[in-house]
Amino acid sequence: MEEGISPEYEAFQEKARGTNINSKTLLATDYLNHFNEVVMMIDMLPDMPDCLDMVKEWEPKPYKDHFRDSTIADKALAVEAYDHVKPAYKKAFEETIAQVDLAIFQAVADAEEAIGTGDAEYLRFKISESAQGIHRLTEHLSAIIHGTADLSGPDSQKEEVVMDQDDIDALFN
Repeated sequence: MEEGISPEYEAFQEKARGTNINSKTLLATDYLNHFNEVVMMIDMLPDMPDCLDMVKEWEPKPYKDHFRDSTIADKALAVEAYDHVKPAYKKAFEETIAQVDLAIFQAVADAEEAIGTGDAEYLRFKISESAQGIHRLTEHLSAIIHGTADLSGPDSQKEEVVMDQDDIDALFN
């Protein structure tokens, strides 16, 4: 057994092998669908601004709730394994989720403001700008899920694992 690794963690790593759950991080990429669906709708707003009300209905959904409501075969394992995710992965994951949630809410607010101007080009610009930022954050979230984000140890993280506020602000300015 690897030093500092609990038998429970190792047991879940074994259960995760051959499933949609990453055996290193115990996280599943299916959670990204929660964001991908709303981003796809945001991307459609320049051509279908009437969809704004549907986009505004989106709400953040915690990881475990997403899987409880999911239809994927490994949903029960995803829920159970989440309690055994190493603290460094979980912290980076949850902090990045919070950043994605905020970026989506900002994109919706920007879209609503741009739609209100009646300027189709401005709307297209704002949506493109917002979508790029959200895509960058979700790519980072994917790297955490896949265990390719740079973590320094089981209970710590390096600064580059989660984007700082200046990086996030730069995405939208």
